[in-house]
Amino acid sequence: MRILIIDDNRDIAANLGQFLEARGHALDFAEDGVTGLHLAVVNDYDVIVLDLMLPGMDGLVLCRKLREDALKSTPVLMLTARDTLADKLDGFSAGADDYLIKPFSLRELEARLLALKRRADHPRLSKLLTVGDLEYDLDTLSIKRSGTRIDLPATTRKILALLMRNSHRVVSRAEIVREIWGDDPPESDALRAHIHAIRNAVDRPFPVKVVHTVHGSGYRLYFSHEN
Repeated sequence: MRILIIDDNRDIAANLGQFLEARGHALDFAEDGVTGLHLAVVNDYDVIVLDLMLPGMDGLVLCRKLREDALKSTPVLMLTARDTLADKLDGFSAGADDYLIKPFSLRELEARLLALKRRADHPRLSKLLTVGDLEYDLDTLSIKRSGTRIDLPATTRKILALLMRNSHRVVSRAEIVREIWGDDPPESDALRAHIHAIRNAVDRPFPVKVVHTVHGSGYRLYFSHEN
């Protein structure tokens, strides 16, 4: 396996490296969250071992960015001393695939990594979002409507994906801002501009509207034959 170890504890990283490399695995290392995220995005790994307490960017933020911003599905095993149920739920909510508490057995760690790789190697259905004739393939970042390719910038794609995932309900403006920008919302009315871009791309060239404003509440995507 090709494994990325993101942990600022050099003793733990050295022990992992010595054990796993002796078992024939190839390893890369990062001691902070920013470097770890960069390596995880630009390289293809079979699995990632991720500590939570990291300088620069903690493991939960890193995992969310890996899943939601970079759209990478590389299996992640969180390796941490945090052992409460709430900690584990936070880890899985951020996108982790497995959670191992320190101290740990090196043999158990390898077994869990191998299991994650086997699951990832199984054929999987494409992560395809659909609303009417609008399709967004999250694996390829391909957006089409009625077979026509649509190009959108990254942040606008994220908003579209959020609306498509929640097409069964109204998504409030506050929820969109929180999901896309977190605790650092833009000063200008950026959301309105992104919604305008989505409408121009997925509605304006087509006879049937998909993007709907629910006044005073937010937005909802659904296939409507009403003008």
